[in-house]
Amino acid sequence: MDHLPSRIDRLSPQVEERFVKGAREAGRFFMNKSNVHGALTRLVDRLTELKIPYAIVGALSLNAYGYQRTTSDVDVLLRREDLETFKRAYLGRGYVEKFPGSKGLRDATQNVDIDVLLTGDFPGDGKEKPVSFPDPARSAIRGERFALLPLSTLIELKVASGMTAPHRLRDLADVIELIRENAVEESFILSLDPYVREKFRELWQAAQSGDDEQPA
Repeated sequence: MDHLPSRIDRLSPQVEERFVKGAREAGRFFMNKSNVHGALTRLVDRLTELKIPYAIVGALSLNAYGYQRTTSDVDVLLRREDLETFKRAYLGRGYVEKFPGSKGLRDATQNVDIDVLLTGDFPGDGKEKPVSFPDPARSAIRGERFALLPLSTLIELKVASGMTAPHRLRDLADVIELIRENAVEESFILSLDPYVREKFRELWQAAQSGDDEQPA
């Protein structure tokens, strides 16, 4: 008969503190009280003031489409010239560059990174492909407070990203969850660029066989 080990390892104080902090921040995030939400609101207010078209992307946009996921930064899609306009107006006024000349910014008041995606750049490995980041002036859907990309565009970009960059596999998992949460039908494939259709069909089939009772 097997015996239980005589000693059970304990969590280190550092690991336990990270666990508690993570749970606390997740609660604040889903109550819209986190530093990320503060940075989001500040950014959108300033872009609106400058009349700069934008689209919020990344994990924050996933929440809008029913897939709840926390994040520690704000991802925004801008045109290259509009990023420069924003920098001229706000660098040194609550925002700093991650490094000199970078497209990435940091909200110094909220201590939150602002990751900027630029129109015309390519998702995933950054190499030229049929799918690129669109112009938010033409592609974003505006609400009363925020502007987001349509679900089809968001999925298209995430599939292109995950299928070309091994370090971006989370994007493919995000697509599976978006398919489930939005009850996306297989015919949705027709709204996507042919470049991503085969991979989307694979992800759609995977989404149909998921076991909701499996732990995350």
